[in-house]
Amino acid sequence: MTDSLNIFVTEETIESDGDGPLAGKTIAVKDNISTKGVRTTCGSAMLEEYVPPYDATVVTRLKEAGATIVGKTNMDEFGMGTTTETSAYGPTLNPLDEDRVPGGSSGGSAAAVAAGDADLALGSDTGGSIRCPAAFCGVVGIKPTYGLVSRYGLVAYANSLEQIGPIAPSVEDAAALLDVISGQDPHDATTREKPDVSYADAATGDVDGLTIGVPTELVEGADDGVVEQFDDALSELEAQGATVEEVTLPSVEHAVQAYYVIAMSEASSNLARFDGVRYGISGGFEGNWNEAYARSREAGFGDEVKRRILLGTYALSAGYHDRYYKKAQDAREWIKQDFNEAFEDVDVLASPTMPTPPFKLGESLSDPLQMYLADANTVPVNLANLPAISVPAGETDGLPVGLQLIGPAFGEEVIIRAGSALA
Repeated sequence: MTDSLNIFVTEETIESDGDGPLAGKTIAVKDNISTKGVRTTCGSAMLEEYVPPYDATVVTRLKEAGATIVGKTNMDEFGMGTTTETSAYGPTLNPLDEDRVPGGSSGGSAAAVAAGDADLALGSDTGGSIRCPAAFCGVVGIKPTYGLVSRYGLVAYANSLEQIGPIAPSVEDAAALLDVISGQDPHDATTREKPDVSYADAATGDVDGLTIGVPTELVEGADDGVVEQFDDALSELEAQGATVEEVTLPSVEHAVQAYYVIAMSEASSNLARFDGVRYGISGGFEGNWNEAYARSREAGFGDEVKRRILLGTYALSAGYHDRYYKKAQDAREWIKQDFNEAFEDVDVLASPTMPTPPFKLGESLSDPLQMYLADANTVPVNLANLPAISVPAGETDGLPVGLQLIGPAFGEEVIIRAGSALA
């Protein structure tokens, strides 16, 4: 294990008795996914001693498929961050450049794959938290369609946005892991039956006749070096028979604002359970319950989590719900409509995954707004509940660049097919 990179919060091997498609494979699991008998901290001091009494559905499926889990990976606290620097257990370093962040919030999972500490990994993606670290660490990450993978056992941040998904060295490997974890779960009413397809078999690399739309709004503002690598990757796909055309998604200029209102509102509700009684650090017995509650949360939560709880509570408060939360939900519907219209003319959409190369450590922590704006290309996908994949698209100044491919709902096959032409 590459301990110097601070990839794992807990290094513990969970063996499998299964003999399935993942037999012999090692898998790192993000530390917000429940593992029976192995602590699950969500990167927070609030849950430093929490040991779940049950496995998440995806963990059960990993075991049944024969995988060996090698540890729980570091993450931004409760998934709130873009760099894996808000963790209570310190930042994870990028294996490709230890002065840089690995992306977030699933930075530990992407770093584990990039460093060779695990063959595969699971992350969760609320607004880009699989695709961002995949891009920053030069690996492949898939954010599935909402409902394709069970969220049972995923510690909730923003229920209507988040999905568990695979991180791997290649598209075919990521697709094989998606085959194992996807499908209906009686514990999660939002899930549906997996289509009768093999995602791994879809990784043919055949893009002949595929139409790729490039939303101009998701390319504008990206670093020149990122755009150059993105354009080169598109040229490679065109050389293999794909057609590339510009499209427009006017609504995405409001996506970041809508996303953070919705995500923070859901977070403020979900994190209310961490009160020192049901879960978390005890606030002691002095004073009344409200004082004990405040002491528990003051000690247990980091600055970014507190910031998002406060903003979300404000957005949901009396007199402000319609002004902020309702408008954000209206914007979400507009975004879904724009994507649907775009997919009437193209098979997939393409953009840079992240508008910049990996940040330097500490660079974004002093300016949370800049960190939020860095998610501009990834959050629209979560708002529209669509699938997307990030694949390596080259390097700029020696740092990795990711290409994002977005598909229609439950169109994992087509993004896997297109992505495998590059990785």
